[in-house]
Amino acid sequence: QVQLVESGGGLVQAGGSLRLSCAAAGRTFSSGAVGWFRQAPGKEREFVAAITWSGGNTLYADSVKGRFTCSRDNAKNTVYLQMNSLKPEDTAVYYCADSQVLARSVRLYQYWGQGTQVTVSS
Repeated sequence: QVQLVESGGGLVQAGGSLRLSCAAAGRTFSSGAVGWFRQAPGKEREFVAAITWSGGNTLYADSVKGRFTCSRDNAKNTVYLQMNSLKPEDTAVYYCADSQVLARSVRLYQYWGQGTQVTVSS
């Protein structure tokens, strides 16, 4: 079974930066993808970004394009989400998840981490 553990969340002022990490274990990560999602109180979980293990192909939500960058370290089975120019509306619990394909839909992700809180103050 795949296990995912997020880290790197915290409190930051608007305009600041954070880097989230997602450490993966439980299968050979030579294919498939890892996605980042976020969920604010009272809102549905929404897609943020995703990256393939092979080739590093990426997808981004329009709301974060140009501010967030997804990368991976295959040797460490770890995916990163570098978040720059953070805004108060980026405040949410951020989750990483494992999928067989690069996708935006939450339904295509089978395994999920426990989440890490990101709070951006104005």
